[in-house]
Amino acid sequence: MKGRVLILAGSDSSGGAGIQADIKTVTVLGGYAATAITALTAQNTQGVFGVVGVDPAFIVLQAELMLDDIGADCLKTGMLHSVPVIKAVAGLLAGKAAGIPVVIDPVMISQSGSRLLEEDAVETLIKLLVPRATILTPNIPEAEVLSGHRIENEDDMIFAAEKIGAMGANAVLVKGGHSEGSKIIDILWDREHGISGFEDDRIPSDNNHGTGCTLASAIATGIAQGLDLGDAVARARAYVREAIRTAPNFGKGNGPLNHAHPVTGE
Repeated sequence: MKGRVLILAGSDSSGGAGIQADIKTVTVLGGYAATAITALTAQNTQGVFGVVGVDPAFIVLQAELMLDDIGADCLKTGMLHSVPVIKAVAGLLAGKAAGIPVVIDPVMISQSGSRLLEEDAVETLIKLLVPRATILTPNIPEAEVLSGHRIENEDDMIFAAEKIGAMGANAVLVKGGHSEGSKIIDILWDREHGISGFEDDRIPSDNNHGTGCTLASAIATGIAQGLDLGDAVARARAYVREAIRTAPNFGKGNGPLNHAHPVTGE
């Protein structure tokens, strides 16, 4: 059975985001999670207080050993904090992992506002990773940086998605959680099918630590299991919404989700 997801991302010591959230998500959705850890972070729901990067060659070694043995049906990238790490991962995607779908979550800033991508690494990410994305999953601030376009409404989200798509990505999901208002709109641009939108009522909650990691890993699991892209995104969004709605209210800041809630309708 398909469903093997190799995750290249940073560790979150609080368990709400990063590798920890990724493993929980893939497992609950019925996939098999393996990891290549890119960085260690010291953090909690109130912020990121320290980052220790992993040597790029060792990141690649972790991934290649997994691919040589167990294999993968989809890759998911998260925190790739520096130019050398991005270059190493790009080499992996062009080499050992060539031909495997990849979900790229362009992690730039944490939910608490801490920078997780060095400023000089943005152009490298655009040049080397965006063109390799089966789907790229930026939130609004990330989409603004990638597109160079201010986003204030749905039309701006569409414009940004199309502009990022023109950089080579196969599909782009611009997530609307950072927008204002009672509705959340996500825009999916797909090279083959064009623009589609997802709209839901906003769930009032401060339990949003790790939502981006969780959504990207849920999409990767769907792709690994053979779902088409639209269905993978739809299931992932439903999973994240229920994880927010049933969150355990842990911590003093942006709390973690309930990754373990039952999944129905599969």
